[in-house]
Amino acid sequence: LRAVQVVVDEGMAKPILSGRPEVIAARSEKCGLRLVAGRDFELVNINNDPRYRAYWQTYYQLMGRNGISPEDAKEAVLRKPSLIGTLLLRMGECDALMCGTVGKYQAHLRHVADVIGRRPDAPVFAAMNGLLLPHRTLFVCDTYVNRNPSTDELVEITRLAADEVRRFGLAPKVALVSHSNFGSDDSKSARKMREARRLLEKRVPGLEVDGEMHGDAALSEAIRSRVHPDSSLKGEANLLIMPNLDAANISFNLLKITGGEGVTIGPILLGARKPVLIATPS
Repeated sequence: LRAVQVVVDEGMAKPILSGRPEVIAARSEKCGLRLVAGRDFELVNINNDPRYRAYWQTYYQLMGRNGISPEDAKEAVLRKPSLIGTLLLRMGECDALMCGTVGKYQAHLRHVADVIGRRPDAPVFAAMNGLLLPHRTLFVCDTYVNRNPSTDELVEITRLAADEVRRFGLAPKVALVSHSNFGSDDSKSARKMREARRLLEKRVPGLEVDGEMHGDAALSEAIRSRVHPDSSLKGEANLLIMPNLDAANISFNLLKITGGEGVTIGPILLGARKPVLIATPS
C-alpha cells in the first residue's frame, strides 16, 4: 500500500487493487495513508465485482484440461487475489502486475505461468536480484525459481539475465560461479557450469562470460589472473550465475546483509510474457 501511495502521489500510473474493500481501507488507515477507493485507485472487490464471471470463465478456459472444473475456477478466483491480477493482465485491463509479500513465491509464480505464460523466446522463467552496494553493483541468478537448473536452462537463464542487465544501462560481465575453479574439480555441478560456458560462447556470441570459477575470482581480476590468466572475463563480474537455487538465494541474502549500505532490487522475474513483479516478504 505504501508503494501504491507513492505511485499515486507521483502520478506515475493508475493503480488497481484487488481485495476486500474493508481490509484495504483498514490497512491503509493503519499505515497512515490517504488512499481512497475510486479516487486514488480502482478497486477490484473480490466479494462483489461485476467482472467476476468473466474472470472465472477465462481461468476455466485456460485450465479446463488441467484438472480445473468451473466450480474450481470460481473458488480459486474468490480466494486468490494474485490470480485475479494475472487475469486482469491477460485480459488487457492493466499493463503490469505486482504481487507477493504474502504467501509463497512459487504459488504466485504458478498463477503467472498458468495465465500469463512465458515469452516466445524464453523457454524458462527465472528470478534475478540486484544489489547496488557502496563499491559495486551485482546481479545474482537464479534466486527463486529453478532449484537445480540443467546446463541448457542455465544458458537460457544467463541470456535472459544479461538482457535485463543491459536494461539497467550496464554491459553484462558474467561469471559462472562454482566450487570449482577452471577445472580444479570434476563434479557433476562443476561440469554443468563448464559446459554452460561452452554453449554460451556458441549461442550468445559477444557476451563477456567465463567460468566455472570461485566467487572471489569472479569479483577480483587479480585473483582470477593468478589461476587463469587467459580468462575471457576482464575486470569484475557484475552478473553472477549460480549452479542452483540454494547457492543463488543464500549468496544474495548474505550479500544483502553484509554488503553495507545499499539498495536491493527484485526479484526481477525473467521470461514472463508481460511485466510481472513477484515481491517477497523482506
